[in-house]
Amino acid sequence: MVLHFLIQGRVQGVGFRWFVEREASQLDLRGWVRNTEEGDVEVVAAGEPADLDDLRLSLKRGPRGSRVDRVVEHLLNDSEAQDLSAFRIDGAW
Repeated sequence: MVLHFLIQGRVQGVGFRWFVEREASQLDLRGWVRNTEEGDVEVVAAGEPADLDDLRLSLKRGPRGSRVDRVVEHLLNDSEAQDLSAFRIDGAW
């Protein structure tokens, strides 16, 4: 199963990407997380449905200092997971 999430709120400058990377890695998910130019955080994650459910709950909670106003979710085609490897932060310095 492959899901795309867009997390909106105060999610940049609060360690959100590192939080997502840690949570997703602990769940053994594949994919990536990155900031968007609009100030949101974007996540693509592939794995077992139960593990994705756990990630969804973490995204809605966020790390300390963040404020999650909205999580937009889309189911992607399973073929989208072909090139995904161990979960990583995309575009981090």
